[in-house]
Amino acid sequence: MTSNVKNKKIMVRMSITIIVIGIFISSLNLTQTAIAQQRLHQQQTNAFDGTTFRIDNMTFSHRLAIVNGIQMHYVIGGKGDPIVLLHGFPETWYEWRNIMPSLAKNYTVIVPDLRGLGDSSKPLTGYDGNTTAEDLNQLISQLGFKKIFLVAHDIGAQTAFAYAEIRPNIVSKLVIMDYIFPGFLPPQFGQNGPWWFTFHQVPNLPEFLVEGKEREYISSFVKMLGYNPYAITKEDLDIYTEKYSAPGAMRDGFEYYRAFPKDAVQDKALVNQSKLQIPVLVLEADFYPVFGGAVQGLPVADAVKAMAQNVTGIKVPNSGHWIPEEQPQFVIKQLAKFFGGSSNFTNTSKGIHP
Repeated sequence: MTSNVKNKKIMVRMSITIIVIGIFISSLNLTQTAIAQQRLHQQQTNAFDGTTFRIDNMTFSHRLAIVNGIQMHYVIGGKGDPIVLLHGFPETWYEWRNIMPSLAKNYTVIVPDLRGLGDSSKPLTGYDGNTTAEDLNQLISQLGFKKIFLVAHDIGAQTAFAYAEIRPNIVSKLVIMDYIFPGFLPPQFGQNGPWWFTFHQVPNLPEFLVEGKEREYISSFVKMLGYNPYAITKEDLDIYTEKYSAPGAMRDGFEYYRAFPKDAVQDKALVNQSKLQIPVLVLEADFYPVFGGAVQGLPVADAVKAMAQNVTGIKVPNSGHWIPEEQPQFVIKQLAKFFGGSSNFTNTSKGIHP
């Protein structure tokens, strides 16, 4: 009897031990699998470093650079003075596809994927403006440029403003497209900004709700903010969806919004130290479906005037938030005028040819 009890106890202990070992091995296998997947992604990303593609008759190439502890993907093409284009959310470098070939006729065009987005690596932290500005600073330094023109849309404008303030000797002129800066929100947008600012800042919940529905979320986002949402085609949505469906990508997009409180402190500190001195052009939408239609006045430009000394505001006709995609020809003309470019600065884009 005693022997049977002992045997049962031994068997129970052995079973528990086997279960614990199994759990450990399973977790080890999962960890190894995650590492293997990460290495595979890295290899796949590295594989296209230096590969070329064409938009119309202009050739661009994919490049990778190690900056500020991350791997940044960027596209480069053209020749002449450098222009850097920074994308917004939920987009990647690809949002500039209709503008890049015209710029590349007269300029060297550099179009990065912001930290965590597109084909750049996806760290857990560092989504505030000052940190992403240092990402850009190290990229520009590696490329050897002493002066640049800088153009930014949406959340890319946070990086652009911080970079221009911190490195005023490098940025000659700055263009901001449709972005309201934390700490300097126009009164029309309320104390905390539009509803999605608050939603995106909630820890963990947005990515949990959006997972597996990235396309639906991006599509709805495009429609509620676009005057002509069909400027972003189904094929374009496929491309954005692919990038934002990657592990961690949507979370990283939300992290830019979660950094807004920190951005507000940083923006105010930079402005208090010195308002931006370089010429700034602000292009903003004239129509928002989500806000009921036409936008009155120039709220974005008026807000930026509290941050910079020399600001010109222009409303983009027949455009919602997605200005580079909804009105590329208008943007090209305004950039040509602002940067002093050639009259050949025209939009001829017909698509991307790998």
